[in-house]
Amino acid sequence: MITTLAISALTIVEILISLILKPTLTIKGKSINLYWIIALAGALTLIITGGISTGEAWAGLTRDTSVNPLKLLVIFFGMTILSVFLDEMNLFEYLASFAVRHAKSTQKSLFLMLYVMVSALTAVTSNDVVILTFTPFILHFAKKVRINPMPFLIAEFVAANTLSMTLIIGNPTNIYLATSGGIDFFEYLKVMIIPSFACSVCAYFILRALFHKQLREPLHIVQDDVQLGDRFLLITGIVHLVVAIVALSVCSYIGIEMWVACGVIVLSLLVVSFVYIVIKKQSLSIYLRVAKRLPYALAPFVLSMFVIVLSLNKCGFTEMVASLMTKMDDSIFLFGFASFLSANVFNNIPMSVLFSDIISFTTLEGAALKGALYASVIGSNIGAYLSPVGALAGIMWLSILKRNGHPLSFVHFMGYGIVVSVPVMIVAIATLHLGILFI
Repeated sequence: MITTLAISALTIVEILISLILKPTLTIKGKSINLYWIIALAGALTLIITGGISTGEAWAGLTRDTSVNPLKLLVIFFGMTILSVFLDEMNLFEYLASFAVRHAKSTQKSLFLMLYVMVSALTAVTSNDVVILTFTPFILHFAKKVRINPMPFLIAEFVAANTLSMTLIIGNPTNIYLATSGGIDFFEYLKVMIIPSFACSVCAYFILRALFHKQLREPLHIVQDDVQLGDRFLLITGIVHLVVAIVALSVCSYIGIEMWVACGVIVLSLLVVSFVYIVIKKQSLSIYLRVAKRLPYALAPFVLSMFVIVLSLNKCGFTEMVASLMTKMDDSIFLFGFASFLSANVFNNIPMSVLFSDIISFTTLEGAALKGALYASVIGSNIGAYLSPVGALAGIMWLSILKRNGHPLSFVHFMGYGIVVSVPVMIVAIATLHLGILFI
């Protein structure tokens, strides 16, 4: 156990240090994210030292369950492709521009419009995609009207990582934790809709109070004439996104796994759009643009962290932690805040893997078991804005800001994060208690 714990701890510490001090390595003008390389090195070291065998790692990664990491990645990349395709059709920027046109020339109204827009889009797509989409727009708009973009950037990040817990597909952590506990789409929505809405409202008013001075400054609206892309491709993308959401919501009722449904729908989008583009003799460059924007580093990172978690299971660490947590009262409070803090140690995706296993080793049952699962989902989402380590979305977001001349330090990020995330977590835990009690 000691060797496994030492290697796992060292890997996690090195990932945290790299994210804080040097998240990327530049080779011949190309930036390479270091966090996934460190995670991969840690996983390989565990295999080499006997912490887990190659066979055991492969069996864990390919086990015949709905929550094995390969199936999880199919869902994540599938939903990302659908959303990025629509972004290439300028849909999200058009909707953002629509919000600006109706902002009534005040920063406060624009702030509210963008907060609602980001929240709504996150609820039906995913937090990562919305952050990648809206961040460049906010920076572009703020520069044109000469206002401080930080209130809008922080609001975007908070909104995206709050409403992402509304639907099971809003965050890969939701999918993993919910499906590992046998929770289907509608059961999940029934419980999580109230905490999500309550947290969103709470976060909004905290942000308004936090940035009230900046938002009182005048705003001079500059109308951007955003043109939507090819109408047929746009409609095709929207239809496939809607079908994907509906399909994922009924998969558990019709006996089809979510990854299969998502994969088929994405394949359909690619085939239909390809045939249309060929017939119209248009450029196929949209596929290259979509491919360039996919977060490939997520795959080796997630798989490597799965191997680390599997090794912790094998050495008995996970079962030991589960035994300690079972002895404490109030599973919702305990697992909520434990996952909230752990997300900022492990990152929220591997944290979700670890907590799923911890919960499976506990003796919790009934409402206490469901409460632990839902609380862990909440912690995995809200924990994303406590520190940049909390989620890959935070890492990507900070890199976009730095690339556009608006760097935000680790300390400043945590300053905003503590002020917003702690009270939002309290609201989330309180409303989840009510949901589990009465629903």
